[in-house]
Amino acid sequence: MSEHAIPRSDYTPWRATKFYVPLVVQAVSQSLTYPLVAAIVSRGENGVLDLASFAQGLSMMFVIGAIGGGLLTTGMVFGRDAEGFRQFRRLNLMMTAALLLAQAGACLPGVERVIFRTILGLSGPMGAVARQVLLYSIPLQFLFFLRHPPLVALYNARASAAANWATLFRIALTAAVVPLFIRLGWVGHKMGLLAMTLPVALEMGLATLLARPYIRGLGKAEGPVATMRTQLCFTIPLSFGGVLLAVSGFMVAAFIARADEPGRMQAIHYVVMGVVNPMSYAAIRMQAVVLAFPPQGRRATDILRFALVAGCALMLFPLAGQIPAAARWYFGAVQNLPDLDIPLAMRAMLIVAALPVMQAVRGHAEGLAARMKRPNAILAGQAVYLASMVCTLFVCLNLGVPGYLMGITAILVSVLLTLLAVRVGLLWAEMEETFGRAPRDQSPADE
Repeated sequence: MSEHAIPRSDYTPWRATKFYVPLVVQAVSQSLTYPLVAAIVSRGENGVLDLASFAQGLSMMFVIGAIGGGLLTTGMVFGRDAEGFRQFRRLNLMMTAALLLAQAGACLPGVERVIFRTILGLSGPMGAVARQVLLYSIPLQFLFFLRHPPLVALYNARASAAANWATLFRIALTAAVVPLFIRLGWVGHKMGLLAMTLPVALEMGLATLLARPYIRGLGKAEGPVATMRTQLCFTIPLSFGGVLLAVSGFMVAAFIARADEPGRMQAIHYVVMGVVNPMSYAAIRMQAVVLAFPPQGRRATDILRFALVAGCALMLFPLAGQIPAAARWYFGAVQNLPDLDIPLAMRAMLIVAALPVMQAVRGHAEGLAARMKRPNAILAGQAVYLASMVCTLFVCLNLGVPGYLMGITAILVSVLLTLLAVRVGLLWAEMEETFGRAPRDQSPADE
């Protein structure tokens, strides 16, 4: 393996923490801004029903964006030299253009009826709001993809703290904009999207400025450079798996829509996951820690222990939802849930609190697979995720499980089985090496 491809590990818990904490802040902010903006949306014309429709429109945006979900990992693996980074940036622009066209196409009258009305069962104003959210979120999608190259440059330089300044600015701006919009009466799904998009645009510009010195400092490759085609072939399995994960959100919505009181149950589910998803996304960023500090030798289990500790720390945030005063403030005052639904939201939050620990261990396993250039192991795990989620939702629906518990039960089961599938893929890769097959990140010149 070429030395420039993966850096020699110099792991210590303190170095890993300094690298990981900014990733947590960025991941949390990316999802934390959603519950902030949800306070604007839930005060729209249809109340919490608008929030459910808003979530469905954003879910479709994320399904389309997930087609490029493997780009960040691809950049961290191949964009460590000037030419590899240039090829990665070309790939990122190409996929951005294709996905924006796909998102616009999904808003066409015939297509949107199939997506929102036939598949998701959204009728009347809920379907119309979801379609508008998908259409008006095209600029937001564009900005998300423009962030990939500067973030890759910062992560590969282990300068995640620098990226944090841009993210903290985004959080502060969003936190300032939300109460201002509410005070001015700018509420509803359109104003919610505006409150999300403006801070992301400023974050992207600041991240680009901070990454410029690191991009200019990239050296020449010491070995063969991965072409854009090679990087695309590496990205496709990761991205397809991301699509499967994003589609799972639609599966949850489709099954809850067929349970009793679907509008009410969906609102509880999305409010709860609005807190848990940021922690879950932060936990799975453990993949970047593994790529930045490759486990080696006797200390190979150190980062696994680090993942477990990090997951337990992140679990404390959803557990805070069991404090009655905090629950009444967040679920009632902030998210506008009726008093009758607050105990249900607290119960759901307690059950799903284990998710960050499971996601941190899963992120560790997927980081190992990416480092070994085994994207198929990750893809297999994500295929298991979708299949097990559909099966669990089907069983829950037929057993009469309440809608607000169906989604979180399916998510927990699916993440556990995904972790097992990725671990089996890693074991298979080790067996291949034992029986003499060369690792995929090893060229003949390295042997």
